[in-house]
Amino acid sequence: MAKNYFIITVFLMFSVLCFAQEGKQTSDGLGFYPNPVSNGKIYITSKTSLDKEISIFDVLGKKVLQTTISSRELNIANIPPGVYIIKITEGDTTATRKLIVR
Repeated sequence: MAKNYFIITVFLMFSVLCFAQEGKQTSDGLGFYPNPVSNGKIYITSKTSLDKEISIFDVLGKKVLQTTISSRELNIANIPPGVYIIKITEGDTTATRKLIVR
């Protein structure tokens, strides 16, 4: 009987976490190219032309770049080669992706 309560509790916790994530929209239309980057510039793709807040983190979670851009082009030439996480926010839409800099 206790096993059933445990399973129900885990299911409910998982359901609550899933519904909490629905409040934040993620869009496949919001992204960037090229990846991997070798020329020091990335281009942000979007369905709208709002300002975009860009945050780039290293694998340890340290923020290496934070900026807001109104164009599509972002200069990342000063970021050393490695693997990063890029977070792009435009209005209510957020996309988080892996970024490889060569």
